[in-house]
Amino acid sequence: MSQSATPPQQPQQPQPVVQAQPVDGNPYAQQPGAVPPPQAPNAPYVPPVPPVPARNNIGLGLVTAVVAALVAAGVYGVVIGVTKHEIGWAAVGVGFVIGLAAGKLGGRNPVLPVVSAVLALGSVYLGQLIGEAMIGAKDLGVSFSEVFFDHFDVVQEAWKAEADPLTFVFFAIAAFAAFSGTKKASL
Repeated sequence: MSQSATPPQQPQQPQPVVQAQPVDGNPYAQQPGAVPPPQAPNAPYVPPVPPVPARNNIGLGLVTAVVAALVAAGVYGVVIGVTKHEIGWAAVGVGFVIGLAAGKLGGRNPVLPVVSAVLALGSVYLGQLIGEAMIGAKDLGVSFSEVFFDHFDVVQEAWKAEADPLTFVFFAIAAFAAFSGTKKASL
């Protein structure tokens, strides 16, 4: 009787286990589905990190720049009305505030520096008109709103009469500060 011998089988080699690597290539990153380790007892509570504020939103940047321009114009007008002088550093502040607001929330959109410079020009002009109206109201003994809203044409004529080359230098300073401030704030 012949017995058929079964050929000896080769022992199976264990296959290496390949773990999935994260997409970013960090082998120490937490794997999907992993549970974080429990917090140590008596450890203080650490709140989660808040989300990063929205950036690169041109609409939000423009709206914020317009609001900043109106507020800066009011402040600049009050400074002129109280001191009865135009102040160069205040014009720089007007432009910088507008540029900072547009750049921080609007991001790197190339339209924002140009719009900020235009808003700075309008803001300085409005501020100078507010200052003229405050000075005129004080001299005439009437309210600011009466002079500014009821006699706006007179306020503009007074501005034209008092405008000198330095007035236009303040326009340029504010526009430059707004343009460069937007660029720097968006980085």
